[in-house]
Amino acid sequence: MAASKPVEAAVVAAAAPSSGSGVGGGGATAGPGTGGLPRWQLALAVGAPLLLGAGAMYLWSRQRRRREAGGRGDAGGLKRNSERKTPEGRASPAPGSGHPDGSGAHLEMNSLDRAQAAKNKGNKYFKAGKYEQAIQCYTEAISLCPIEKNADLSTFYQNRAAAFEQLQKWKEVAQDCTKAVELNPKYVKALFRRAKAHEKLDNKKECLEDVTAVCILEGFQNQQSMLLADKVLKLLGKEKAKEKYKNREPLMPSPQFIKSYFSSFTDDIISQPMLKGEKSDEDKDKEGEASEVKENSGYLRAKQYMEEENYDKIISECSKEIDAQGKYMAEALLLRATFYLLIGNANAAKPDLDKVISLKEANVKLRANALIKRGSMYMQQQQPLLSTQDFNMAADIDPQNADVYHHRGQLKILLDQVEEAVADFDECIRLRPESALAQAQKCFALYRQAYTGNNSSQIQAAMKGFEEVIKKFPRCAEGYALYAQALTDQQQFGKADDMYDKCIDLEPDNATTYVHKGLLQLQWKQDLDRGLELISKAIEIDNKCDFAYETMGTIEVQRGNMEKAIDMFNKAINLAKSEMEMAHLYSLCDAAHAQTEVAKKYGLKPPTL
Repeated sequence: MAASKPVEAAVVAAAAPSSGSGVGGGGATAGPGTGGLPRWQLALAVGAPLLLGAGAMYLWSRQRRRREAGGRGDAGGLKRNSERKTPEGRASPAPGSGHPDGSGAHLEMNSLDRAQAAKNKGNKYFKAGKYEQAIQCYTEAISLCPIEKNADLSTFYQNRAAAFEQLQKWKEVAQDCTKAVELNPKYVKALFRRAKAHEKLDNKKECLEDVTAVCILEGFQNQQSMLLADKVLKLLGKEKAKEKYKNREPLMPSPQFIKSYFSSFTDDIISQPMLKGEKSDEDKDKEGEASEVKENSGYLRAKQYMEEENYDKIISECSKEIDAQGKYMAEALLLRATFYLLIGNANAAKPDLDKVISLKEANVKLRANALIKRGSMYMQQQQPLLSTQDFNMAADIDPQNADVYHHRGQLKILLDQVEEAVADFDECIRLRPESALAQAQKCFALYRQAYTGNNSSQIQAAMKGFEEVIKKFPRCAEGYALYAQALTDQQQFGKADDMYDKCIDLEPDNATTYVHKGLLQLQWKQDLDRGLELISKAIEIDNKCDFAYETMGTIEVQRGNMEKAIDMFNKAINLAKSEMEMAHLYSLCDAAHAQTEVAKKYGLKPPTL
């Protein structure tokens, strides 16, 4: 979600479809945007979905018994990864099907027998690859079949659709599948074949609705249908996000978000307090009051606005310094680029960052910081090679800059290069032994490696490391947040809850801590009311916390409250800071829409909390 520190949001999204904001992230905890729980664990915390790409609500982690196949045909008897390519005999029984009573039964059976014979002949042609002849036979079966034999008639239409599919006649496939579904609304084969036809016809909305129905009917047990759902959700999300992001109004994040972002840098000149020489003499000793700028400098005025948390005026003041080619032009370029990133305008930020990096006469700290931020931007845009090049260049030009190693370490975590990440964190700690954040991140890297590898001794060593970090740095909220996540993984819920409480004591205005504490209540105690209360508190603290809206929406989906879920997702979409993040949120929203439509059409709903 929106996050507060470079590169780290991408770490959060390591096993999820979306990355953090266009700015960057906040470590495994992802600062104000994603807090103490990375997205690769978010699904486990919620307790119901397991993320696969964008369609979070399609995959459920709770184990449920497979339906017995006996006598149920396709709707209940499909195996995982079944291909659904071949024609079939009788369809799944439809309500009301069966032999009618009365004197005409013998004649009807003869008609049905002739229809079945035509179908069987069509099946032989189908298996021989003679699809045109198969279509003729299935058409004959349809014409012979008594109209009240819904189950048999739906099979004949579905078989003819299968033959049309082999000839890539997608419109005919969709039409015949529609006939089959009208006769048998829960006919999985027909629904899935129609979904594939809609995909070929580029009818993404209709494809999504059909494959959603299939996923629910199959109890989310068939990988083939779930992958199609995931695919179409991603395509829809990307299409909508591209258009929305192009026309979006820039939105400044909350002050807490911005302060947390800058706090992740220790060698960042532009975020340092104004020097006495930069303030007017009469205000040098006035504590608690905004100082007037001594020089007529747009950059220094922008710095003053930063101290006053009047962030909306910073870009315009930096632009004045740049246009005047003042003596702080390099600083103004970097500060303007940083705020462009904060409002999600990476296209505007990149030229400014490029120029700072190319200014050989500029302070090396400025150039290194610009490289870190451009590298983080590239990572958000899923360009890891360019990102790595920028971080390596920053280390080359400023080898004593602790920020470079800290943020590059987070990049290495994302790339699953844990040993290299640990080496970078060690170098950061060597340069700045008091860096609590780097030490906490190192523990997280070691823990994640042990957790992924299921190495119990290494897990225990990492947990001990967390204890040492919070003992040595009791004021580091990030350390408690990371430790809370590890404790949650180990199902030590009570202690994890205590760690989140310490985070709240240290940073009472950090909305995402409340979100993660709320998620913990769901996983630990299944206390939905308390969980939602804490997430609502997060929104009260920061009404620009898109992570809170997304999480609330995900929970409402699982409760079956689709309208409220859609409202929450739309609010998160309007706050998204990158096109990629927006695409992910649109996918969640579209999935909720699809479930709403499926419920209306077929009366199908997934399991709820």
